[in-house]
Amino acid sequence: MSTQLEAAGIALQEGYRAENLSPAPDLVVVGNALSRGNAEVEALLNSGLPYTSGAQWLAEYVLQGRKVIAVAGTHGKTTTASLLAWLLESSGLKPGFLIGGVPRNFGVSARLGEADAPFVVEADEYDTAFFDKRSKFVHYRPDIALLNNLEFDHADIFPDLAAIERQFHHLVRTVPGKGKLLVADDQPALQRVLEHGAWTPVVHFGTHAQSDWQLVLERDDASRFQVIHRTSGGDEDAIVDWLLNGEYNARNALGALAAAHACGADLARSCAALSRFESPKRRQEVRGEVNGIQVIDDFAHHPTAIAATLGGLRAATPRGRLLAVIEPRSNTMRLGALKAHLNDSVAAADHVFWYQPASIDWSMQALIEPQGERTTLCDHMDELVQAVVSEAAPLDRIVVMSNGGFGGIHERLLKALKARWST
Repeated sequence: MSTQLEAAGIALQEGYRAENLSPAPDLVVVGNALSRGNAEVEALLNSGLPYTSGAQWLAEYVLQGRKVIAVAGTHGKTTTASLLAWLLESSGLKPGFLIGGVPRNFGVSARLGEADAPFVVEADEYDTAFFDKRSKFVHYRPDIALLNNLEFDHADIFPDLAAIERQFHHLVRTVPGKGKLLVADDQPALQRVLEHGAWTPVVHFGTHAQSDWQLVLERDDASRFQVIHRTSGGDEDAIVDWLLNGEYNARNALGALAAAHACGADLARSCAALSRFESPKRRQEVRGEVNGIQVIDDFAHHPTAIAATLGGLRAATPRGRLLAVIEPRSNTMRLGALKAHLNDSVAAADHVFWYQPASIDWSMQALIEPQGERTTLCDHMDELVQAVVSEAAPLDRIVVMSNGGFGGIHERLLKALKARWST
């Protein structure tokens, strides 16, 4: 983000200090990572300056009067929002968007788009600010809400899944009757959300034959699939051939196709556009290759996302092994709330390298013991890089999974691989 801001001519100030508020700004937008006790937050409150949250600012200054499509769910928000923005762009609609990643088809994470075009927003369930503990997405008041999935996450702010379901129902309550709720099938938590009440037409998408939008996989790696759209006036279908893999990505595409169609996009044209879609940065992004060994970066940090990423890569790796390098860095992982699911999440990997930084509040030793010789645990970055490079062989794929920068491990791996294979 710092790179994008600098390119836009926006000056940056590193660190939080009272002096950053001088000269006095017209309005302070407070990020949700900041809490009471932060030096700049305390100075702001003492100053009497006007302030707001990022979500509320977006709603008041950007989304007013726009056709808003909110993409929500525990997993896949960034990819699905990027897919939707690309489908709308390919249909000539010039959408605006705000996405929590960088969609490579656009090269930027946000733009205004045309004033009369739809606006796609990645709708996060995380809380809004230290002074507003509602989920960010309740501010957006979308015309179309795309609900991809719902599982327990964010253990630092939600006590249980029911608390997250309550926030999702708050989102459902804001969608007007003339709008649409696009809801994935096979999601019990989303079904419970709808059972609390829905005042908007519901459109289901997924693999069920009775869904309004059905996904039919034609290849194990999900790089080719059929889309069937069922309406009272008859069915239409189309075939998708694209570069992504995994059923979860195909489901993301299906939801995006349904949302784009609700905005007037032609199904056949949209399916053709998927062949030109490039996944967002940090979503199965190939960072480099040395002697036939690929280093792949992925944002997966929840057990379900880890399993989906590895499953998709496994199906798309006919030769060579799949080596997973995982940093449990998110607040949920750091607290150990989902540690019981981690063993199952890495079943598709041939070897797993776990990194245990000092910030993790629980020992990973007991976790890795059932995994036997296919697992390595490291607590120093140099040790981790050396272990991965020593294990890797030509045709292997190394997928690094973390929701942080992971100490620049991708470039360190590539440098070490070059040194090893230089002869």
